[in-house]
Amino acid sequence: MNRLLLCFAAWVFYAQACAQTTFSVSFPAAQSTAPLDGRVLLMLAKTASPEPRNQVSDAVETAQLFGIDVNGLKPGQAAVVDASVFGYPKRSLRDLPPGDYYVQAVLHKYETFQVKNGPNGTRRTVKLPMDRGEGQNWRTAPGNLFSKPQKITLKAGGKQAFAVVMDQVNPPIQEPKDTKFIKHIKIQSQKLTEFWGRPMYLGAHVLLPAGFDEHPNARYPICINHGHFPADFDGFSETPPPANMDTTDYIARFNLRGYNKIVAQEAYDFYKKWTGPNFPRMLIVEIQHANPYYDDSYAVNSENLGPYGDAIMYELLPEIEKQFRGIGQGWARFTYGGSTGGWEALAVQVLYPDEFNGCFAACPDPISFDAYTVFNLYKDKNAYYSEGPLRRTPRPSQRNYLGQVKVTMEETNHRELALGTNSRSGDQFDIWEAVYSPAGPDGYPKRIWNKLTGEIDATVAAYWREHYDLLHILKRDWKTLGPKVTGKIHLYCGDMDNYYLNNAVYLMEDFLKKVENPAARAEVAYGDRFEHCWNGDPNVPNYISRLRYNTMYVDKILKRIEANHPQGADLTSWRY
Repeated sequence: MNRLLLCFAAWVFYAQACAQTTFSVSFPAAQSTAPLDGRVLLMLAKTASPEPRNQVSDAVETAQLFGIDVNGLKPGQAAVVDASVFGYPKRSLRDLPPGDYYVQAVLHKYETFQVKNGPNGTRRTVKLPMDRGEGQNWRTAPGNLFSKPQKITLKAGGKQAFAVVMDQVNPPIQEPKDTKFIKHIKIQSQKLTEFWGRPMYLGAHVLLPAGFDEHPNARYPICINHGHFPADFDGFSETPPPANMDTTDYIARFNLRGYNKIVAQEAYDFYKKWTGPNFPRMLIVEIQHANPYYDDSYAVNSENLGPYGDAIMYELLPEIEKQFRGIGQGWARFTYGGSTGGWEALAVQVLYPDEFNGCFAACPDPISFDAYTVFNLYKDKNAYYSEGPLRRTPRPSQRNYLGQVKVTMEETNHRELALGTNSRSGDQFDIWEAVYSPAGPDGYPKRIWNKLTGEIDATVAAYWREHYDLLHILKRDWKTLGPKVTGKIHLYCGDMDNYYLNNAVYLMEDFLKKVENPAARAEVAYGDRFEHCWNGDPNVPNYISRLRYNTMYVDKILKRIEANHPQGADLTSWRY
């Protein structure tokens, strides 16, 4: 009897395996005659609009995603997605319920790099998606192949085979054009070129002050507005929004219609302030440092991304200051930003303390890994679950201002895992890993935790602590670092930050309040029920404050310059 049951079970398993659904994804020779490396992404959505590739997200309404690596995929050759391929939010094709779906495929192209991150400066071979001017976005990266959405019907049981042909290609990105006030600069970085083994570039968008041409002898302070990849200088417009501009657009986060017009009006209002008679004359810079791992580098040196910190500090900024008459001294440099840009602003102030006279960090990414969003990276064993002897509770990774959870740590990390192996998703947790981790023997970043299970690697966490935990670095080096950063640190965070980033700010505040010899003289402020991107202004809604980074800190910058500048400093040529 038992033998019969075993035979029957084996037959059922075999029948199910033979009857599984498969998708064969290919591209024609018209798109490429050469074999291609990359990540084949297959999306299935319940609606056709927007396209399935634009429906993959952390939201509960996300489309289904599957991903497989391909090496040397030839024209006409099929990459097969079957029940064994890892997916998000359903782990396997066999878990998808029957019904109608719209299917679409994308080939996110990889290139081969010989990166200089091996022992004694040796090179290792890695395959990564080179940024192509889009800011590291697999949906829009020029040259990526994709298919048109097609409707299919998944049936319960039975063998089904679908063919998906990627016969479309993303077009190139046009370079932004100079205007009277906005100029663009691009340099080849010797430091990054040496690391990556091929020409690598840094760019920037520079907002010139009013009267720049009329005052050729003026030299200017400079502000670095850190943040994600900027296609052009954002939030500045010389023209007001049209009176009849459509206001039917809706942004769910703020439960608001007509936000596009609000954004356009704020951009025009900034232009009027910028060119007004009483606005301080300075340079504002947004940096383009997209790379093969993410839409920016986090502006620090890294074993996996290379010496972006030094390249920005000692190659790009001097060239900007030379071309656009920057003062070029630490007392006249400031940095600010929110989220990723908030972390970067504080990081460069801490790691290059003499080169900046103040940082204004809003809603910064975790600045203490004792509060790495919702858990302690050093004490907890698992990133995805809080674990007890008889129960495990999922950890949240995103909430709204009422605390309602949008997605868990496991879910958002599994989305990244479906998008790319070896930290190649181009998304948040993978870029933290790529920047902060040591390089592994295969040339890719060492995993901070098992991407499938969430089990934390304590050895990698210890490396993170010594190199990128900003609170730990301040505590460890305060004797020498404190005198260089006292009075320079300003932190702002909503107490209902969507990504729980306020937790690390609390720990930083505790230290900055108590530390002595010298006292930190820092500013830390919280916004009650304010969410992510709050910039420190409690008097306007979050959807407004997030648009005013370029004007929020001007008065504080001026006060800092007046209080802290060397003898003989130029305080007048730029005050016209």
